[in-house]
Amino acid sequence: MNEERLGFIGLGNMGHPMAKNLEKAGFQLSVYNRTAEKAEDFRENSIVCNSVADLVQNSDLVFTMLTNDEALKEVFEEILSQDLSGKLFVDMSTVSPEASSKIAAAVIVKEASFIDAPVAGSTKPAAEGTLIIMAGGEQQDIKRALPYLEKLGKEIRHLGENGKGIAAKLSVNYFISCLYQGLAETILFSDKLGIDRRDMLDIINESASGSGATKVKTPLLIDENYDPAFALDLMLKDIRLAKDAGANFPLSETLIDTYQAAHDAGFGKDDVIGIIQYLKETK
Repeated sequence: MNEERLGFIGLGNMGHPMAKNLEKAGFQLSVYNRTAEKAEDFRENSIVCNSVADLVQNSDLVFTMLTNDEALKEVFEEILSQDLSGKLFVDMSTVSPEASSKIAAAVIVKEASFIDAPVAGSTKPAAEGTLIIMAGGEQQDIKRALPYLEKLGKEIRHLGENGKGIAAKLSVNYFISCLYQGLAETILFSDKLGIDRRDMLDIINESASGSGATKVKTPLLIDENYDPAFALDLMLKDIRLAKDAGANFPLSETLIDTYQAAHDAGFGKDDVIGIIQYLKETK
């Protein structure tokens, strides 16, 4: 397995540390990013490609970690023009089920294989290799990718055929969007009642209401520093994808309205828990 040549396309906030973990593990790695500067620190130990086509030709198994449907379609338009016979593509982006299924079908027509394998976790678990990976695809393809996925995540869950990974990812992000808006509202409420923010967050985190999600956002809320680990705009994108995929529930419109308004107010590039800034302005 270690003799397979790996490729990684998309070296953003998540993709860069993920690709670094593959490099540190000693795999033969090629990387490509549209903004070339983000690939510079791979030159010593990996191959930095000048195009998607070069990377595909130089790889047996290709990972993609891209921002949205548009970016994924653009990259795969180039990929699908190549000879793909026998190659395996592992898309770890969070995109629409429709886009993912169309790309999977197109890859299979080219006698290659495709796994949708989005992740739960933000930049810190990406760097630590402790992501949760939700995979959809054929069993033999999951087995082939497993030695590499194990360097990226602490749990790899095979959920079924192509599309099931994306389905799970949209579901979990729907929940997290509810959780973060609820956490922000709770902190503003306790602020209003005169409870020290540190005390309130300690109570939340040490009680049944606490979780990894609340704990990871605690320092940001205390310091009121909302540098993005996962940007609010990305959560807005994922809530919209979830709604389009069938999440038509009482909270759906409320979530979209609030995250959209926070984006419109200029908070879209901040961390998702930065939604508290918008909520504070409006109450």
